[in-house]
Amino acid sequence: MAAQRTPTLVLIGHGMVGHRLLEALAERGALADPAEPAAPGWRVTVLAEEDVPAYDRVHLSSVFTGTEPNQLGLSTPEFLTGHGIDLRLGDPAEHIDTAARTVTTTSGAVVGYDALVLATGSYPFVPPIPGADAPGCFTYRTLYDVEALTSYAEDARTGVVIGGGLLGLEAAGALRTLGLATHVVEFAPRLMPLQVDDGGAAALRATIESMGVAVHTGVGAAEVETDTDGKACRLALSSGERIPADVVVFSAGVRPRDRLAREAGLAVGDRGGVAVDERCRTTDPYVYAIGECAQTSDGRVYGLVAPGYQMAEAVADQLAGDGTTVFTGADTSTKLKLLGADVASFGDPFADGRDGGPRTTEIVFSDGREGVYKKLLLGPEGQLLGGILVGDAEAYGSLRPHAGTGRELPAPPAAFLLPAAAGAELPGADALPDDAVVCSCHNVTKGAVAGAIAEHGLTDVGGIKRCTKAGTGCGGCVNTLQAVLDAAGVERPRGLCEHFPTLSRPELYALVRTEHIRSYTELAERYGSGGAGCTVCKPVVANVLGTLAPELGLRHVLEGEQATLQDSNDLFLANLQKDGTYSVVPRVPGGEITAEQLIAIGEVARDHGLHSKITGGQRIDLFGARKEELPAIWRRLIAAGFESGQAYGKSLRTVKSCVGSRFCRFGQGDSGRLAIDLELRYRGLRAPHKIKGGVSGCLRECAEARGKDIGVIATAGGWNLYVCGNGGTNPRHADLLASDLSAAALFALIDRFLMYYVRTGERLERTSAWLERLDGGLDHLREVLVEDSLGLCAELEAQMDRHVAAYRDEWQAVLDDPAALARFEPHVAGVEFLEPGRGRAAVLADGTEAALFRDGGGEVYAVGNRDPFSGAGVIADGIMGSRDGVPVVASPMHKQEFDLRTGACLDDPEVSLPVLPVPPVPPVPPALR
Repeated sequence: MAAQRTPTLVLIGHGMVGHRLLEALAERGALADPAEPAAPGWRVTVLAEEDVPAYDRVHLSSVFTGTEPNQLGLSTPEFLTGHGIDLRLGDPAEHIDTAARTVTTTSGAVVGYDALVLATGSYPFVPPIPGADAPGCFTYRTLYDVEALTSYAEDARTGVVIGGGLLGLEAAGALRTLGLATHVVEFAPRLMPLQVDDGGAAALRATIESMGVAVHTGVGAAEVETDTDGKACRLALSSGERIPADVVVFSAGVRPRDRLAREAGLAVGDRGGVAVDERCRTTDPYVYAIGECAQTSDGRVYGLVAPGYQMAEAVADQLAGDGTTVFTGADTSTKLKLLGADVASFGDPFADGRDGGPRTTEIVFSDGREGVYKKLLLGPEGQLLGGILVGDAEAYGSLRPHAGTGRELPAPPAAFLLPAAAGAELPGADALPDDAVVCSCHNVTKGAVAGAIAEHGLTDVGGIKRCTKAGTGCGGCVNTLQAVLDAAGVERPRGLCEHFPTLSRPELYALVRTEHIRSYTELAERYGSGGAGCTVCKPVVANVLGTLAPELGLRHVLEGEQATLQDSNDLFLANLQKDGTYSVVPRVPGGEITAEQLIAIGEVARDHGLHSKITGGQRIDLFGARKEELPAIWRRLIAAGFESGQAYGKSLRTVKSCVGSRFCRFGQGDSGRLAIDLELRYRGLRAPHKIKGGVSGCLRECAEARGKDIGVIATAGGWNLYVCGNGGTNPRHADLLASDLSAAALFALIDRFLMYYVRTGERLERTSAWLERLDGGLDHLREVLVEDSLGLCAELEAQMDRHVAAYRDEWQAVLDDPAALARFEPHVAGVEFLEPGRGRAAVLADGTEAALFRDGGGEVYAVGNRDPFSGAGVIADGIMGSRDGVPVVASPMHKQEFDLRTGACLDDPEVSLPVLPVPPVPPVPPALR
């Protein structure tokens, strides 16, 4: 019997969708095995235009923030050789002969096929305007584009992106990362016109403009003007405005790459795209098309990767399955972060009931101050048709699986839109049916995820990713995957972190207090599980040590090892801002200040070029100080009678007051004097989270005391004490704990309340959440703090007295300590001056600014000091620790952790830090040996 002939599959294009087809065939066991030539299977030849294998274009912009191009790779040599795949890089197809079933490449090679798949993708549209081909003009689609743009931008100052859609805003983020003043020009009247409506675009625009990016909508590009060297220098707009533009990036949409199909006589759509049926087959039964080059049976060309993956599955099923899988359309929901703003749309966000469609109802939540906009569109029976989320996309994972299914939402719409305290709790994964698609990139249902959890005993999202591929595409479903784990009864670890896996913050506090433990090292050696700590446990232990300092004989939060535990705000006793500078907030007790002090603050702001802002807590914030300026600023403020306002710490911030009975005709108590006394008594108290207070002189409540952790309101009989209120994202009115108190009784009760909260609160738990968690709630507090049911009242009051007696201004303590002051120098003089467990910035011999770290064993690491997400030079100020045994540093900005050995971000694989050479330790002079 003659041997069975091995069929040949030719794949034109090796992008994300083309490679997904290869994976889908491999998963079905349909590829030839080089080790068994007689075995059945497809022999595959891939004709690729680029000179690198398939890579992740979705995260292309991460290359601008330090990710190495090879880290984006989707293919491996082992995969290709193991399946006998002939990958021909840099030799794209030039001609298809459908009669002979051959493909000719640009090198002249002719490859025969039994089946041909076009995965040629799309090309960027460049509007036909004068100067569009001048040096300095770029498109943004490939690694080559990124490399060319990065190189050219080194000598540029201003960049303009033409196009305000998804790719355009990504490109704008890239230009901003490269240090260019950035503009975005969008012909439509709003940003992202295909994904968001006017309200969402307004919120997005406000967020983007707050980051320094100029936005121009409703205008087009008319001409790229050039300088005498012929290089781009300005962009003329259709409005007549001219924008400086050393770099112009065209991101005005894409067009399907269908030339090969047209020339081969295959049908194409009126607006481009290779026409295919529901099995992704072209008008030639031996030729298929998938991804952005295809016009699918619903008449659309899809520009997202998820529909392309579904097309790849359909073709794989035609080539190696039962042929029942079809593609008739796709969910185009998307969730991403653009220039720091969360943006999501799902279902049909523009359904309006016209043209015979269902009557719709819009439900909108908008908070212009916070840049948040949320809209749901409901059908006549309450079914979710679509929605838009800008600024806060937390509910995306709960909403998207319901969109377009015809099902009613499992909870009132307000539960998905309003802040948690204003509406119902966000429904969990148990509200989703098993057939709900939780990962649209890989078309994975909740039932498939739940089944994998049960079958393989999965305990974390990483395991779900490995077993189902869910979460490995855009990443927008990760929170939903965790919710499915929770719904399956998989318990999350109860401990603080991997270094203290069985201990909570209150338990750590109790151990430190009762066993007189005076350092992180001692606590970790006795009760930890190993490792160097992390951005979770180190600040918590620092906070506990700060609270118990009077009991433990500790003097200052930056003394000795304590400095290595502090987050950047506590390390420099100021608030880190998005550009790497700091804000300085002196204490203004009760909001009362003298004219001389106002003048002193103004002079400091003027002399240091600081931006001044009166805060909601009745004090003045000074923005824009470099860390090396902070000691000089503090000296002048202290000389004027100020001290640290501790706006940086998890501690008492302010006690806000009205003018009270001293001036107000309605005042029943001297609220100003009481607020000052309260703030001076509890200043410096470290707690699980920040604490705010308010005192109103009457029931008119001008100080908004019931929105504070401690709220005091004057009455005819004394003072009423309210506790556990909260403003901000999850507002909550405080509850009345006791009425008509004398000043002495009021202070005693607040002493007990605060110290009990300090003892029992969890990490980063506000008093409002703490009260809701306490078994018995307010009644429990009354029993413990008023009735003394646990016999703790005297002990809690005495502990507060010791805190008050030991108080010392933290700014002055640094000024008195030369070792602490040295940390404020902009650069360390050499490796030999590094403290174990703490980083310092340094300038290398070639002028590069590095972040240097020394671990407890003496190993020194050097990485780039610029945070990939914000561009600020702050990595050296991050907390050093370990994660799964890997030495890491956490960025002070948003706590992403980076492997100090490789620079890889462990939380976001699309970014990394450059690894730099470690400076040599200078030899010891002979005279000192």
